[in-house]
Amino acid sequence: MRWLGSVTNAHASCLVKLKAELGMEGRVEQQRWLLLLFLVVQLLLMGAFLYQNRHHHSFTSFFHFLIQERPEGREELPFLVQISPPGIRYQDVYSNLSQIQPMDISEEDLPNCPIISPYINGPLKVMIPENLTMEQVVEKNPLVELGGQYRPPDCWTRHHTAVVVPYYGQAQNLQHLLFHLHPFLQRQQLHYAIYVVNQVNNTAFNRGKLRNVGFWEAMQEEDWDCVFFHDVNLLPEDDRNLYICDIFPAHVSVAIDKFNYRLPYRGYLGGVFALRPIHYLRINGFPNTYWGWEHEDDDIAARLKLSGMLLSRPHLLFGRYHMLEGQDPSHKQSPQTPGLLARIHRRWRHDGLNSLGYRLLSKEVQPLYTNLTVDISPPAPGAPVTG
Repeated sequence: MRWLGSVTNAHASCLVKLKAELGMEGRVEQQRWLLLLFLVVQLLLMGAFLYQNRHHHSFTSFFHFLIQERPEGREELPFLVQISPPGIRYQDVYSNLSQIQPMDISEEDLPNCPIISPYINGPLKVMIPENLTMEQVVEKNPLVELGGQYRPPDCWTRHHTAVVVPYYGQAQNLQHLLFHLHPFLQRQQLHYAIYVVNQVNNTAFNRGKLRNVGFWEAMQEEDWDCVFFHDVNLLPEDDRNLYICDIFPAHVSVAIDKFNYRLPYRGYLGGVFALRPIHYLRINGFPNTYWGWEHEDDDIAARLKLSGMLLSRPHLLFGRYHMLEGQDPSHKQSPQTPGLLARIHRRWRHDGLNSLGYRLLSKEVQPLYTNLTVDISPPAPGAPVTG
């Protein structure tokens, strides 16, 4: 009887274990079905969203946009040339822009722009014509309005971007940037404007303060939802590098030809930097106290960290830039000095937009940009400061 009882107990124990295992498998199977149902619902919702926004591209075209021919990893390619490297389709930045034509309807009746612009191609040639004149640049961009403003004439865009360019007398670089950047932005179907902040007087270059001035003046004109701070000597090489803002501030120029298309050092934030106005206010703008180009990038990185924000970057294949010849104000690595982070921590809430002082000498609405001429030299003790 004892033997029979022990067998019965063992049998009962096995049944309990078997039921538990079957129950676990049932729950796993149920979770799989729930996950599959969730994915199906997400696809249906996305399809409805694309249809509602009159998006004319299928999911296939979306993935093609992401995976179309790209340079092989770590390949270094020549730019400012007439011939594209074999096996890779590079288009001129002005190709197919003639297809953009105004529609004979009111602005209220314009359709929404598609989520993915049909004019985006991917890798672009960087070719600047010899003896280029500003009149030729204007002629190449007939849809750009005074002040460097542009709105897609055939659809209603959801993206509004101000491009702020700190400037310190690099006239040829500015001309080349305008020649290349205007069609680049038009390909992305953005509403945008370009603001050139021109520093005068013989003080050292102060990129941070010029950025603050450009932001402040731009926001007086339009309710921009994204601001790109753009060095005058960098030309983007891939129009999949979208000039729109995400949920995080973004360092965009992550792969510059001068640095073999890699970041020159960890923590580098020079070149092209983008953020929403709310992000800008949260970090108190940029520092006003760096004359020259020492440690400003370190300061910006510290401000992001201190304000609790993450930094985003595009893929190295998209965030590619050609650097124009000439003085390079934004890409010199300087080692951190002892105590730098501690000093930034003490003063970042008091050194920025809330302490900005400058004199706006003139505001000129040019055909391709808005020119802001400012005096940002340190005021004499006791002198009034306006801004």
